Amino acid sequence: MDVRDEQSVGEGVDHMLSALGGVDVLVNNAGIGMRTVNPDFMTDAKAFWHVSPDGFSDLFATNVLGYFLVARAVVPHMLDVGHGKIVNISINETTMRRKGFAPYGPSRAATDALSHIMADDLAGTGIDVNLLLPGGATKTGMTPDLAPRDMQATWLDPAIMGPPICWLASRASDGITDQRIVAKDFTGGRPV
Repeated sequence: MDVRDEQSVGEGVDHMLSALGGVDVLVNNAGIGMRTVNPDFMTDAKAFWHVSPDGFSDLFATNVLGYFLVARAVVPHMLDVGHGKIVNISINETTMRRKGFAPYGPSRAATDALSHIMADDLAGTGIDVNLLLPGGATKTGMTPDLAPRDMQATWLDPAIMGPPICWLASRASDGITDQRIVAKDFTGGRPV
């Protein structure tokens, strides 16, 4: 589904509910990064005024509006059964404010703010909302192919996200909400 389009999200959620019969966990992970507005962002940062309004808007629509639309479509079904888990994928705060990282950094700052509001709005409903971030640059299609090898050697494997997502989706994390969890530091239980 296209997370930027309300109708597409509605159809996707309807299809999922038809196929699975319900929803217990939402992992909001759809996103685009700096590469879409500057393919060389790691080695040739561009100031915000060089970003096209269309590029800025598209990134925000995917990274923020998308999280909102999917959660908005899923939460009523979680409320009906009185429980659920929402995991919103984000980044570290330094990247949110990093020079040359507009609009990606601000979009993830908005994701963080949205997550805290979701958690507050859902307090007492049995639906937990948490943020999960890898803890560093991750080897994904959003990173530049031509970044220096020594830089690439420090990037995290995306599989690092699996264990904390599984834990956050489990009953073991019931009641843990409005937390910012770093996958790189995850030890398998309650966040420190």
